Amino acid sequence: MEQSGVLKNKLFLYLTEFFAGMSVMAVELGASRLLAPYFSSSQIVWTIIIGTIMIAMALGNIYGGKSADRSPDPDRLYARILVAAIWIALIPVVGKYIVLLISALLIFTVSSNFLIIAAFAACMVIFVFPLFLLGTVTPSLVKYSVDSLDDSGKTVGTLGAFNTIGSIIGTFVPTFVTIPAVGTSITFLVFAGILILLSAVYFLSRRSGKKKVAVAAVIFLLCCGLGYSDSFAFWQKDLTYEGESIYNYLQVSENDRRVVLSTNVLFGVQSVYMKEDGLTGMYYDYAMAAPLMIPDKKTEDMNVLILGMGTGTYATQCKKYFGDMNIEGVEIDEKITELARKYFSLPDDVKVTTYDGRAYLQAVDRKYDIIMVDAYQDITIPFQMSSVEFFSMVKEHLNENGVMVVNMNMRGDSEGNINQYLADTIASVFENVTTVDVNGSTNRELFASSNPKMLQDLRDNAQEVGQPDLQQMMIGVADRSSVYEAGNYIMTDDKAPVELLGMQVIDQIIQDEVAYYKGIYEQQGIDGLLQSL
Repeated sequence: MEQSGVLKNKLFLYLTEFFAGMSVMAVELGASRLLAPYFSSSQIVWTIIIGTIMIAMALGNIYGGKSADRSPDPDRLYARILVAAIWIALIPVVGKYIVLLISALLIFTVSSNFLIIAAFAACMVIFVFPLFLLGTVTPSLVKYSVDSLDDSGKTVGTLGAFNTIGSIIGTFVPTFVTIPAVGTSITFLVFAGILILLSAVYFLSRRSGKKKVAVAAVIFLLCCGLGYSDSFAFWQKDLTYEGESIYNYLQVSENDRRVVLSTNVLFGVQSVYMKEDGLTGMYYDYAMAAPLMIPDKKTEDMNVLILGMGTGTYATQCKKYFGDMNIEGVEIDEKITELARKYFSLPDDVKVTTYDGRAYLQAVDRKYDIIMVDAYQDITIPFQMSSVEFFSMVKEHLNENGVMVVNMNMRGDSEGNINQYLADTIASVFENVTTVDVNGSTNRELFASSNPKMLQDLRDNAQEVGQPDLQQMMIGVADRSSVYEAGNYIMTDDKAPVELLGMQVIDQIIQDEVAYYKGIYEQQGIDGLLQSL
């Protein structure tokens, strides 16, 4: 087939393959960031994203090959790329609304696996079509670029190489450059703009399709004006801070009493700072029982390590109530540490290391009196910090009679729930384990030690606490704590199904939360529901 315009040079075909591969990976990574604030960034969500995109690409490959054989006209291919670019540019404008609409429709109709189904539906609606269109690129380019069977292997290999190199760049640039620097919305717009420019070069060189290019350019410019928004919680107008890091969506809100950090739009509080002296009313208060479980040592002389520092709520509260304790933290997200210094009054003398919690333990040989494990967010539970091997490492870094306190944030009642797995795993490592449920939340605090008298030591030391509010809280924790009866649900580095276990508890939490509104909807329909809201 005789080529004209820029297609006379095969380099443009190779560049088309390059930018198509780059854009596919960029959209995939953008998809994870678009969905994470609503559905988490767990392995399950990543599986849904990857699986959905592979379905789209496979269908696109089939259609692209048949289309190229039936009508080998490059105009059709570059028109598809143009449509894909417009769709990608529209994602920042309408994507989050589609996610919430799908969630609202499903939450009243789906009784189990809500997050899985909602995330899959959102992926199908938002991302399948543009990636299907981009999936048609490779078979179409093979048709246009292979001149004879003599060099077909070389040509196909070169196309594959350009696609792979583009995919590599499309993987690293969003993660390390565009998303941290300018956010998810602009990342979509950047790669949409690249695809539009690519198609524009083709059509203008052919002196055809000018109207298509003009319409695409206008829509793109409108998307640039309407689509740029770093707000995932678009219904909230009074946020102190909203942004993204390499690891998280980050939201800081505050009122007269406290400042709160959330990493999920729809639920969850990761850190809190009380502007006035006082307890938080959350699990951090319960966790302050750990220093009082250690006999014959003043709290101000203790060394404390916090794995999953967040914005330092536990460190701030401990220093406020127990004096000048030696506290250090490990937090994988450096941006959260910056927010801690700016908005949460994290003391300057609290050292925070930007590192993975388990990797940090492997790198240091220091021992501590208290190690707090607070690295579990919604269903995002790092499996490497939930296994026998990890908790054995924690134990090795504790002084004699030292205490590990673990915040388990999804309390479940069914047999074999995530907290049962975690508690059984910990009990296989530590001789003494006690738990206490946090009032008004789904959190459960677990304390583990080699000290068989840690509950009695808590009761005795609580009587010596000078602050009445903390003393009352600590006595309550002691009275409501119970010795954990271990079972055989053990997690190891080789087998730790934390995502599936967490999903089961999330389903139950969601059902409990929406049961009231579901009843109104079933009895009074949508009008009654809207009135109740």
